[in-house]
Amino acid sequence: MLFPAIVRACLVLVVVAIFSAFDFYFSVADDRPNIVFLMADDQCANSMGCYGTPKAQTPNLDRLASEGMIFDNHYVTTAICMASRANVMTGMFEYKTGCNFMHGALLQEHWRKSYPVLLKKAGYKIGFAGKFGFEVAKSPNQKGRLPVTDFDAWGGGPGQTSYQTRKNDAMTKYASQYPHSTLAYGAFGADFIAENADSPFCLSISFKAPHRPVSPDPRFEKVYQDVTFAKPKNFGRAYGKHFSMQSRQGRQFERFHSWEYSTNYNSVIAKYFQQIYAIDVAVGMIRKAIEENGVAKKTIVIYTSDNGFLNGAHGYGSKVLPYEESTRVPLIVLDPRSKTSGERLRCDSLTGNVDFAPTILSLAGLEIPQNIDGKSLLPLFENPETSIHHALPLINVWGPKETFSLSVVTKEWKYINWPFVNEKMKRSEELYDTERDPFELSNLVNVQEVSENLTSMQKLYDKTVEHWRAESVSYHGYQELAKFFKRQ
Repeated sequence: MLFPAIVRACLVLVVVAIFSAFDFYFSVADDRPNIVFLMADDQCANSMGCYGTPKAQTPNLDRLASEGMIFDNHYVTTAICMASRANVMTGMFEYKTGCNFMHGALLQEHWRKSYPVLLKKAGYKIGFAGKFGFEVAKSPNQKGRLPVTDFDAWGGGPGQTSYQTRKNDAMTKYASQYPHSTLAYGAFGADFIAENADSPFCLSISFKAPHRPVSPDPRFEKVYQDVTFAKPKNFGRAYGKHFSMQSRQGRQFERFHSWEYSTNYNSVIAKYFQQIYAIDVAVGMIRKAIEENGVAKKTIVIYTSDNGFLNGAHGYGSKVLPYEESTRVPLIVLDPRSKTSGERLRCDSLTGNVDFAPTILSLAGLEIPQNIDGKSLLPLFENPETSIHHALPLINVWGPKETFSLSVVTKEWKYINWPFVNEKMKRSEELYDTERDPFELSNLVNVQEVSENLTSMQKLYDKTVEHWRAESVSYHGYQELAKFFKRQ
């Protein structure tokens, strides 16, 4: 009969139209860029050739820099791993994540708005390997968990993880070929890219290196064996006498001696750089996989560190404190689709670790949640001279309360407030012209010629405290900290 034949023909056309629509959708979806986010642990900016240290052997990172863009004013808004990693994933300042070692886990409500979760909902394949750094909990003051099931491929671990690959449960399949975890993470990344090259993916790898304990990969033990490293111009206790008494109360001060910077600087730095050399090799493995799997033209690569490292500057070791070596870290971004790609550009606009989440979401074509404090870096690729931040906070609420500090940094200036007082210590302020004095050799807080700059920075600081009071989580002690940091 004619009628059934027409019906069948119409049904065929409908089915064809539906599949055509799906094919169109997925072809469009597949044009979305891939994103590779690579993060070291405790890597200072002056540990790479592209950041002006010629004796640093970082050929793969230097190549990435030459093809992408180097950011020279990039800060972590909290210079310790747990809080910094929550900043990165959520795009929020610490007082809005409520997440740090002495305070508590990240709540599920915030994790749901993190870039891995939002990208997975949008159809991206999501992979993670390395030191995750924090846990996710349902409510305040509860022990959290690692959100393993929110990832399509998982090579992460709890706590500090281990340099021995076999001790990281999610990475044991790489232990035989790569017994040291740094190259194992490179292999994980290469495998993930090969397995997901036909769909948009987001790969995040958090290397343990060069975090202590000092554990270089033995295969690279000869890389720096005959190299002598020059000490930075602010190295040693003589260049920290103008720092606050509060800053000397934590372990960062004693580690100048206990970690042998004072007596064995060259050996300590050689091993530190040796661990970064292994990261460089792993980055090479990942970039090779990107090229071999035919996705180089649409894969964005971001490289940074969760915080810096003092390495004896001013007579301090470790991180946490608001000084440049601790808070200013490397950032390289390669977007092969950008018209500025390959022009060896540097950007000195102020950027922060809270900018990664909005940048990654923007790259994926997703809306940026209103709770996010960071800004997308994408406008800086169009014009490196533009600005996305006027100021950023630098927060430390970890360690002895004496060392708690809140700072505000702009492109040119840094203001630090140390509020702790007792019978031995008064409230202390520091002001640095970081553009003219990047080694922070002169505290200008009492210099009349820059009094207007001090007043301006104090006003920015007061606005930061007010934002903290208005926007911080109501738990984990952050409301009380807003009162602690109030200047007057």
